[in-house]
Amino acid sequence: CATIITLSVVPAAIAAELLSEIVVTSERKEKALFEHVGNAAVLSGDDIQNVSHAHISELLNQVSGVWINRGSGQERLSAIRSPVLTGAGSCGAFLTLEDGIPSRPSGFCNINQLFELYTEAARAIEVIRGPGSALYGSNALHGIVNVLMPVADSDSPQYLDIEAGANSFLRLNTGLHSSTSLPVSAAATLTDDGGFRQESGYRQAKAFLKVHSAAFGGDLSTSLSVTHLDQQTAGFILGKDAYRDPELNRQNLNPEAFRKANSYRVSAEWQRSFENLELDIRPFVRRTDMKFLQHFLPGQPIEENGHVSIGTLISATRADEKRSVVFGVDIEAADVFLRETQFGPTEGSDFLRETRPEGKHYDYDVTSVGFAPYVQVDFELSERIAMSAGLRAEYLHYDYKNRMLAGNTRDDGTACGFGGCLYTRPEDRRDSFENVAPKLGFLFKINESVAVFTNLARGFRAPQMTELYRLQSGQSISDLKSEQMDSLDFGLRVAHENWQLDSSLFFMRKSNSVYRDAEGFNVSGGRSRHNGIEVAFEWRLHAMWLMRIDGSYARHQYDFDVVAARGESFVSGRDIDTAPRWLGSAELEFEPSDSFDAGVQWVSIGSYFLDAENRFVYPGHTILNARVRLRLANRMSVTARLRNLMDKAVADRADFAFGNYRYFPGRG
Repeated sequence: CATIITLSVVPAAIAAELLSEIVVTSERKEKALFEHVGNAAVLSGDDIQNVSHAHISELLNQVSGVWINRGSGQERLSAIRSPVLTGAGSCGAFLTLEDGIPSRPSGFCNINQLFELYTEAARAIEVIRGPGSALYGSNALHGIVNVLMPVADSDSPQYLDIEAGANSFLRLNTGLHSSTSLPVSAAATLTDDGGFRQESGYRQAKAFLKVHSAAFGGDLSTSLSVTHLDQQTAGFILGKDAYRDPELNRQNLNPEAFRKANSYRVSAEWQRSFENLELDIRPFVRRTDMKFLQHFLPGQPIEENGHVSIGTLISATRADEKRSVVFGVDIEAADVFLRETQFGPTEGSDFLRETRPEGKHYDYDVTSVGFAPYVQVDFELSERIAMSAGLRAEYLHYDYKNRMLAGNTRDDGTACGFGGCLYTRPEDRRDSFENVAPKLGFLFKINESVAVFTNLARGFRAPQMTELYRLQSGQSISDLKSEQMDSLDFGLRVAHENWQLDSSLFFMRKSNSVYRDAEGFNVSGGRSRHNGIEVAFEWRLHAMWLMRIDGSYARHQYDFDVVAARGESFVSGRDIDTAPRWLGSAELEFEPSDSFDAGVQWVSIGSYFLDAENRFVYPGHTILNARVRLRLANRMSVTARLRNLMDKAVADRADFAFGNYRYFPGRG
């Protein structure tokens, strides 16, 4: 099933318990997956340890309907019931959480923000595909990834892992847990990767600390998360099928590219039970700063961005045997900055050189405030039928301050040729967005081991700050509205004695989207439709053998017609670019004894178009991965992992832009 766990053979009467992995994102409290009205997948701590991912794509791509598109180093693009979203409109479509708290403020996303989460040390990772419940608002559009960190009062073992691999890969993982009068859980990971392409290595550090105590009559957990990344970034290689050429697929045409990023999060979770009420308060403070070379753009400007934010999530639950009512409010405030500067002239045509001048392009600050009350009610209409209904209202306000000359000019105020500079800076302004998101779902238990559900939900994404204030020539912000997604799910869950099935059929419609065409220009007011099926199947073949199959087939199509200025034509019914219809994986595990286990994994990605006009195609690929683990003693084991076992030439990412095929080649 979508909950990936190691199973034992059990009677059918309790088989549903195998689907009882915790899904905190459903109600910000523990709930069995079998009882959850909607789709969800949970990767357990054992799954995370078995994969031992060097990149988050190696882990999350096990989940049906999910494709994390690997970039250089720790960079990535995401697809959850969606195409791989790039450029304008790409970030903010997925909500990333740590222990239920958003990792970034609404409106200030980054397409790479998953590397700010300490997934290597997580006790579990939850994935909800499509819009979330009423408890989660802006950015919970295409999906939610919630990283659950270790619990301070758990009996988790202390550990030390030392890893070495190809391309001078070295990593140290350590975890410390104390269950004394002041329970503490701590973890740290240090990674040094030489990179499989020229000058493409990175160094990364992550650390986590959680302390549990009693306070004000309740339970208090206080957490600190820190991440640091210093990366040499490899750019695209160019030319049709360049990823197949051994003389090209290890090249780095952008050895000057880099990315430096830091994140800091301090949060607390205070819970107290009263006679008829459970109160949950989660205050937090967050900070990020990032600097990177935009090697993928003509002129290669440097972007610097960062934020400091504070907020709190407050929820209260009233529950009895038949119903549960959760009501609360999310509050946050953020101070955001962004600067973009080009330190040399643009190379290329006269048009590129004139419209992309050296100097400062953008320099602005934004102060944002968000406020979102919500209510969610779960009823047991009978012993077999349950209903879930929720409503969320959200208000988001931006106060934008331009720190340089406004308008479509160079930073000294002089005009660019060919109709003006690419970069347009609006005057100081204020913008506000209000959204309402309802949800209604039903769960029907056919018997102890079979359940079906249907779920109707709306998700939304307020315009991001970069879409509003980092404008291009000819753009205005007056017509930008919140993206909106309406989603209908039908699901089937079966938990039998030796096998489990978790499947979903979904239909989604998205409006007010922002796309970027092949020439790099933004296209707003787009619509799309997303229909498909996801299947997760798990079968205990024998006491020693376990097989898992995860797959999805989906069509992601444009639902509007427009000829973009200086770009492509968008035609209703065409596939959205970088949207493979087929995603799948299968894994066979063998565990003959407590001292030995092994597994082989098959991963397949179907063909996909590289442009909105569906003229250029990447054929897809299939690779094999394997692992073997030998336990030498009660407290020591040795593991070998082989990725891309058949050494196939593949592209982690394929693209067509600026008149050329572009690839991020995959590792051999």
